[in-house]
Amino acid sequence: MNNQHLELAITAAKAGAVELMSRRDNRVVQEKAPKDLVTDADLASQKAIREILLKGFPDYVFVGEEEGENEPPADVRRGDPSAQPCWVVDPLDGTINYVHRLQSFAVSIGLYADGKMCLGVVYDPVSEELFTAIDGGGATCNGRPIKVSDCSELGDSLVACSFPAGVQGGDPEVAKFVTVLERCRSLRRLGSCALNMCYVAAGRLDAYWATNVSAWDSAAGTVIAREAGAVLTGYNGDEMDDWNPRFCVAATSPLHHSMVSLLSDNR
Repeated sequence: MNNQHLELAITAAKAGAVELMSRRDNRVVQEKAPKDLVTDADLASQKAIREILLKGFPDYVFVGEEEGENEPPADVRRGDPSAQPCWVVDPLDGTINYVHRLQSFAVSIGLYADGKMCLGVVYDPVSEELFTAIDGGGATCNGRPIKVSDCSELGDSLVACSFPAGVQGGDPEVAKFVTVLERCRSLRRLGSCALNMCYVAAGRLDAYWATNVSAWDSAAGTVIAREAGAVLTGYNGDEMDDWNPRFCVAATSPLHHSMVSLLSDNR
């Protein structure tokens, strides 16, 4: 991947953000499923992003959260060398926050090629923070290099997590939450997977785990966190599956080991 791809993704992300901000105080909300919302802003943002990305690279595949474009072709999922690169887009990551006029929502655009996520752009239109990364090129926020914290002790760490819509008190996710909460310095649930990963990359969070998100939630953040020096695997320590992300990301290897040990013991 190169700067042409990156600049196109930045243009698309900002175009999507325009759609979000223009509807922020007058949006139409529907339920896709219980406690799982979609707005007219999600749809308008994805349409704007899709048009820009596919105009720039008409032969590329497009996967997005909305409008039934959720699954990549089989050759893309397998990582076949002959498969076309695939844009992976969340036009509004943090819809619940957006609907309630909270901060912590973003546009997220990843690019999958040669068997891995290799480019990431996450744009927060409220703070006007633009996180970017290309595989092998480091990560930036508004053009400035970012890196993870040096936190290695769980007791010193600020951690975030994601819960599924409709989580119940007896679910395994709640047990994981309590286990980590008892041992870390503090635990947050901020509502945007993409931004959580960027915050780990920028040293604002020390670790983050999610076992219920989709590929478009984590696609861009995967590259940004990795390029900022984070340790990223499946939540049980196995290799992360980009198309079925159940993962733990942490600033350092010792912290990652502590997190994975706790999460694996509470399945």
